[in-house]
Amino acid sequence: MSKLKIAVQKSGRLNEDSMKILKAVGISIDNGKDQLKASAKNFPLEIFYLRNGDIPQYLKDGVVDVAIIGENVLIEKGNDIKIAEKLGFSSCKVSVAVPKGASYNSIKDLEGKRIATSYPNTVNQFLDKNGIKANLHIINGSVEIAPNIGLADAIVDIVSSGSTLFKNGLKEAEVILKSEAVLAVSPKISQDNQAILNKLQFRLQSVLKARQSRYVLLNAPNNKVDDIISILPGMKSPTVLPLAKEGWSSIHSVINKNDFWEIIDELKENGAEGILVCPIENMVI
Repeated sequence: MSKLKIAVQKSGRLNEDSMKILKAVGISIDNGKDQLKASAKNFPLEIFYLRNGDIPQYLKDGVVDVAIIGENVLIEKGNDIKIAEKLGFSSCKVSVAVPKGASYNSIKDLEGKRIATSYPNTVNQFLDKNGIKANLHIINGSVEIAPNIGLADAIVDIVSSGSTLFKNGLKEAEVILKSEAVLAVSPKISQDNQAILNKLQFRLQSVLKARQSRYVLLNAPNNKVDDIISILPGMKSPTVLPLAKEGWSSIHSVINKNDFWEIIDELKENGAEGILVCPIENMVI
């Protein structure tokens, strides 16, 4: 039986989040300590634990069918590889940073400067796009130290919270791109494994949609039901059920979690009572 081969980061934050989302879609994995490959118990899937920077080449060569990888790594090493799904976790930026005391007003200030980075392709594309000529120093490892030891005038690196920049006396000057974890697909995936990927992607979409949504239950007097329904977006339309108390109804719907407080305030203003808001595990649309 054919199995979908998926690569994930060998260790680190992206590995943890990748395993969490696979668990959330109901995939159970046998994974012993220090294994480089594991199989799923209940889904035709094999997992390869690889170095993040090596994954784009494995995808290009067809060694793995799909991968959970940072979009920034694909842009640097495999921007011709198709992204099947954005996964909404492990968000970061690839940014230009300069010493805190340095004067920086615009991208033009990078002209002729020395820039240390682990992302030469990304930086060169950025500089070419903006008509800037600079000298790149390619460093694998602690890029942030480069300005402090006189190796570079600026750096380009991943920024999450910004704490690493702060500790090294740097400030963010430009955001080159924003990144998150994505599901990337090998151009050499077989037809059989594409069918398995379609099933996996359906499950992922159900979980991702649920993470962005909340289930709302509330009570309202019947003369306010139409007003409240106009506030609730719902998937198609809210569910309205009569309560035992005469003249009242229970209304059920789904809202986007980012609109939560604004909608709740509107509901209260329009007569809603006993509002319950619950997380959703999966949403199959």
